[in-house]
Amino acid sequence: MNKTVIYPGTFDPLTNGHFDLAQRASRLFERVIVAVAKNPSKTPLFDLNKRIELAKEALKGLSNVEVTGFEGLLIDCARQHQAHVILRGLRAVSDFEYEFQLASMNRNMMPELETLFLTPAEQHSFISANLVREIAKLGGNVTQFVPAIVAQALTKLNHNMKK
Repeated sequence: MNKTVIYPGTFDPLTNGHFDLAQRASRLFERVIVAVAKNPSKTPLFDLNKRIELAKEALKGLSNVEVTGFEGLLIDCARQHQAHVILRGLRAVSDFEYEFQLASMNRNMMPELETLFLTPAEQHSFISANLVREIAKLGGNVTQFVPAIVAQALTKLNHNMKK
C-alpha cells in the first residue's frame, strides 16, 4: 500500500495550523507532499516561488515532508506523486461543506483518491491565512501564528510595501 499523502493549499502564508497538520501527517504517513497551489482565482500576498521557499524552510525539520508547487488539477498532482490520500484541515464546521464538495469531486474524477480530514490542535484552530495576512498588512505582530521564517517574510514585505 502506498503511504503517501498530499496536503494541498495556497499556504499564503503557511501558518502554525498548517505546520501542525503537516507534522501530524508526517507521523501517520511515510511520505507527505505539501503541494503549494498556484491558484488563478486568488491573488496571493507571496508569489508561488516564495510560498514554496517559505514552506520548505518552515518544514525542513520534518524529514519525510516534501514541498512542491503545482498548477492545475489536484488529482494530476496526486497522480504525479503517486499519492492516494489528500489531507485537508477543518478548523470549524463551516469548513466542512466546501471541503466535502471538493472531496466528492476529486473522488469522482479519481476514484482511488481518498480524502482525510484532520482538525488542527486547539491552540491553532482559530488561525487562518486570511486573518494572518490582514494582521500583517495592518502592521500587527503575527509571530505567534506563523513559523519564524514566515513572520520575517511578512514583516519584510509589509516594510517594503510602505516604502
